[in-house]
Amino acid sequence: MNTSIAITKKGRRALTVLAFLFITVQSFAQKPAAWQLEKMPVSLETDFALSALPPQLRSNATVYLLDPKKGYYITHKGSNGFICYITRTAWEWGEFRQDIAAAIAYDAEGARTIFKVEIDVAAMRASGKFTALQIKNIVIDRIKKGIYKAPARTGISYMLAPVMRVNPGKPDRHDVMTMNMPHYMFYAPYLTNTDIGNIPDGQADGPVVINPGAMWLGDRKSPYGFIILLASEAQKAKIMNDNKALLKRLIDYKPYFKVAAGKM
Repeated sequence: MNTSIAITKKGRRALTVLAFLFITVQSFAQKPAAWQLEKMPVSLETDFALSALPPQLRSNATVYLLDPKKGYYITHKGSNGFICYITRTAWEWGEFRQDIAAAIAYDAEGARTIFKVEIDVAAMRASGKFTALQIKNIVIDRIKKGIYKAPARTGISYMLAPVMRVNPGKPDRHDVMTMNMPHYMFYAPYLTNTDIGNIPDGQADGPVVINPGAMWLGDRKSPYGFIILLASEAQKAKIMNDNKALLKRLIDYKPYFKVAAGKM
């Protein structure tokens, strides 16, 4: 009798412990780790990615979407050599944010070289096996070893979407900005603003060189530099007008897509 009672009490205690563990596990499962990104609605992500390209290139471009648990995958295989996607991780800053989102498109050469880094970074983040700092250091090491290479020819990356949410481009600033800044980017590996005459460093009007990797690799050591040329005011106005519906969908999805007054 006493033994039976003892077993019953132990059984109840075990069930209580199991129930507690189950609730705890469920609780943790419902709270994504810092590295895990939220999946964007497929139609919204697709339209946002395509908006990076000029209209005449969209129907035959390859579209990549992001599976937060695996990385990038092709949802539409194109035929013109251009690819487009939404970047969600800026490896250069060595941190995992949930609110980075920018539509980018590359020609065939950029897809072959620069996008390779994006694919690997997204896969490493999705695995949950690496910290943001580890990913940054891995990318830097692979660049130094020549695993990641610069584009072998001149080419173009389009960022003509109506909005983007990105880092400000300075290593001492870890905030992000939402901007209406459609622009063109031309591959300029290892170049500086001095090379194109924009001095002091990128402050003058006109084209500007950006290369976030140079913050850690040093000037002329990072292969992923771009000469940026802003869309004209007339082009920008047309882009904003043509993408009113998309912009509203993005803001409805995440309010941080709304540009603050005074931002470009």
